[in-house]
Amino acid sequence: MQYTFFNGIPNEELMKGIQELHQKVFGTSEDLLTKMKTKPTLLFHIAIADEKIVGYKIGYILSSDKFYSWLGGVDPSYRNKGIAATLMKNQHQYLKEAGYKTVQTKTMNKWRNMLILNIKSGFDVIETYVDDKGLHKIVLEKSLE
Repeated sequence: MQYTFFNGIPNEELMKGIQELHQKVFGTSEDLLTKMKTKPTLLFHIAIADEKIVGYKIGYILSSDKFYSWLGGVDPSYRNKGIAATLMKNQHQYLKEAGYKTVQTKTMNKWRNMLILNIKSGFDVIETYVDDKGLHKIVLEKSLE
């Protein structure tokens, strides 16, 4: 397994792999690239096996000391191998070295494995709310200090 990261949107070939994996994990990749272009400087952490992207974690700056971990997923056939945990660990190490104090994320109950991984990794639930689409969201934060 190879782990790497990129500041900014990666090249077309890598983006194609990320979009295909996003489609596989979430059932859609509509407007993913368009949404990415509206975010401040994106940070991508990716996992590659057999020249294929099998996991990714994408986030962006919220403030000078707070980072938002936005999207992530692991190919179903590569799950339970510690890939999501390693991507998270790599992201948090990078953020800590870059001077961030806090990382925030959101999830939903239907993504229980991610919710559990976040809690096991030191995140605290700080808020819940119902969004405009009627979906229940869980906001989590972790101190990087």
